[in-house]
Amino acid sequence: MRLNPKHLPLAATVSLFVLLASVGALRYDGFFSAQVFLNLLIDNAFLVIVAVGMTFVILSGGIDLSVGSVIALTTMVSAALVEHHQWPPLAVIALVLAMGTAFGAFQGLLIERFRLQPFIVTLAGMFLARGLCYLISIDSISITEASYSAISQYRLPLGEEASLSVGALIAIAVVLLAVFIAHCTPFGRTVYAIGGNEHSAVLMGLPVRSTVVGVYTLSGFCSALAGVVFTFYMLSGYGLHAVGLELDAIAAVVIGGTLLTGGVGYVAGTLFGVLTLGVIQTLIAFDGTLSSWWTRIVIGALLFFFCLLQRFFTSRPPRR
Repeated sequence: MRLNPKHLPLAATVSLFVLLASVGALRYDGFFSAQVFLNLLIDNAFLVIVAVGMTFVILSGGIDLSVGSVIALTTMVSAALVEHHQWPPLAVIALVLAMGTAFGAFQGLLIERFRLQPFIVTLAGMFLARGLCYLISIDSISITEASYSAISQYRLPLGEEASLSVGALIAIAVVLLAVFIAHCTPFGRTVYAIGGNEHSAVLMGLPVRSTVVGVYTLSGFCSALAGVVFTFYMLSGYGLHAVGLELDAIAAVVIGGTLLTGGVGYVAGTLFGVLTLGVIQTLIAFDGTLSSWWTRIVIGALLFFFCLLQRFFTSRPPRR
């Protein structure tokens, strides 16, 4: 059975992940263990969540540069309310999730209502959210509240030597829900249709306008949820948290096989894109002689490769 060309980038991503994991297992003692692989998800849970939201945005043919700043703002608001104003954690989490969702919806409304370029609107959102962080505090705010500390330290045992954090469990739930939304709901099918050809989607009578707002609303929610998970991970709020994370999210989505032009891609591919970035970092850490900047070098090379791969297969004429 011949593989559909649009599935080849995803197949390449999964194959690359397996290859890198195999190299690590053969070269380094202790690399091939359950906890090492679970740590890929634990350490990158917030990136998985924000990349899921980014996947829907890119599938629709858009881009969201504000996600890293929204994460930082979420951590700052959470830390300030919990530590300085003694708000209950559940109320703080509900507030920041609503705040991130509203922020994404506002950007989506600007893009849809005034036909503005997503790059410019979300760039403005990035500056706005990052600037708001420093109105709260220019310094890092540590979180010492007992509930946050307990959630941060909790691990779900999966065996004698393996466990998962709360953040990783949330990331898994987000991926499963996103797969369902993308492939089993009218909203998901409309997102693919808009990314494929927005004009055709309009002619088909699909709710294009509300869906465009919806993908940025979803991205804002995912960014805020990623910020909550990041707060559990770091136990602090800081205006410099998640600097450049929007680029990591875009890289994970592209490496996962989603076309930057929209219309083609998979949430599962994004998960493997994040895990691939994580296994590269782990290989460099196990080596111990390479600078951490090699991670960026390798990611840059992979982006070039996957962009060329996508271009090659999308430009090929269909077989008769």
